Amino acid sequence: MFEVNNYFEGKVASLAYESAEGKSTLGVMADGEYEFGTSQHEKMTVVQGKLTIQRKGTTEWESFGPTQSFEVEANSSFKVKAEGNTSYLCQYS
Repeated sequence: MFEVNNYFEGKVASLAYESAEGKSTLGVMADGEYEFGTSQHEKMTVVQGKLTIQRKGTTEWESFGPTQSFEVEANSSFKVKAEGNTSYLCQYS
């Protein structure tokens, strides 16, 4: 079964699912800036578009395009700037 999630007044949406590799979400973000909290380790891969992120406790911004990934530790947070509509795959561990 799939779970539909909506955040930030519908500007971020995702489908949660389980596979042999574990729990994942496949989602989209509208152009804008967001801040997410994590409860699990996350690996995010940009499918289409561009995400620029700032991890908690840093001042550095990093940009990621299609097929590029970044990881965020559990019990943390990160800021995201989506440049245009962007799709992503988020894998949890």
